Amino acid sequence: MTEDATTLDAFLGGRVTLRQPRHGYRAATDPVFLAAACPAKAGQTVLELGCGAGAASLCLAARVPGLELFGVERQPDYAALARENAARAGAAMTVITADLGALSHDLRQMSFDHVLANPPFFPAGSGSQAQDPGREAANREDTPLSIWIDTARARLKPGGWLTLIHLAERLPDCLAAMGAGFGAVAVLPLQPRIGRAATRVVIRARKSARAPFALLAPFLIHEGADHAGDAPDFTDQAQAVLRAAAPLPFAGQD
Repeated sequence: MTEDATTLDAFLGGRVTLRQPRHGYRAATDPVFLAAACPAKAGQTVLELGCGAGAASLCLAARVPGLELFGVERQPDYAALARENAARAGAAMTVITADLGALSHDLRQMSFDHVLANPPFFPAGSGSQAQDPGREAANREDTPLSIWIDTARARLKPGGWLTLIHLAERLPDCLAAMGAGFGAVAVLPLQPRIGRAATRVVIRARKSARAPFALLAPFLIHEGADHAGDAPDFTDQAQAVLRAAAPLPFAGQD
């Protein structure tokens, strides 16, 4: 992409700068929350499926130094941006341009301690089509959700962690796709405001684990029942995650 077709945006209070399309899919808070939920430790390997311009992986790298990062992105323009953003950050990230259903032989021989995913939110054929093809590809399933989760399972080491973020309404689909291959499943609802239903869920699950399912207390993002003005109104706990690179709380798993 040409420079005038992109913007340079700050995440985590400036710890991460991300060049991303001016028009099209643009990372906001979802990949930051996804990164904050991953329990990675220095020296481990992380694979992000559908990495876009690299927001989640690079936010994770800012919080946990010493990771070896890999990203898969099927849209070449976004994959190129992810490589540029990783280079700017000095992050050890390899970005592969590929579809999840057609991973290279070399990648299929690898296994990882963690897999991150922010799959497209909307099933194929639902809703209205986005005008920008990049945004449409990021938001609407072409590859079914079940394949995203099957790919994550196949690429994880025994005991490795899958961390994903999705719409709350798609939680049943996510859990059904995980099947018997994952245990220690924990769901953290992201509640936009007091008195409102959660719109997103962050899910952590461990390959081949036997620990029971856990539904955690909601994580409140904004203060008050309504947005009273133009100033940001994030809760202190949300500010800590979005600005100071704090981890999301997963009680009993960290």
